Amino acid sequence: MLYDEAVKQLTRAIELLEINKTDKKDPGYIEQISKAIMKTEEIITELMVSLDFDQGGEISKNLFSLYTWFNRELMEANISQDAGRMKSIKSMIFDLRNTWSEISQKAAAQPNREAGLNIAG
Repeated sequence: MLYDEAVKQLTRAIELLEINKTDKKDPGYIEQISKAIMKTEEIITELMVSLDFDQGGEISKNLFSLYTWFNRELMEANISQDAGRMKSIKSMIFDLRNTWSEISQKAAAQPNREAGLNIAG
């Protein structure tokens, strides 16, 4: 899932940021941090363009707004090297991932009501 990769990239960025604090602002770390954050932004953008506003209605609109906010926060976090912002976004993406996973599991567990025969008459 895209959410898994977004969480992975943000985890990497946060870890590198923590390492960089002890290594006196090594430019190599800063570039790697920036790449991980930008990869996360690309994933969020991909999630945005995959939204179906006709089928998803209000949920799609709300997700679009949330994803837009994520990307804005990630851009600011990248500029300021703010681990707190990164952790906050990571937590929210992780929660979304879990929510979609639960929905998917519940949908798979429900019998398909459209298929089958009605033998009642």
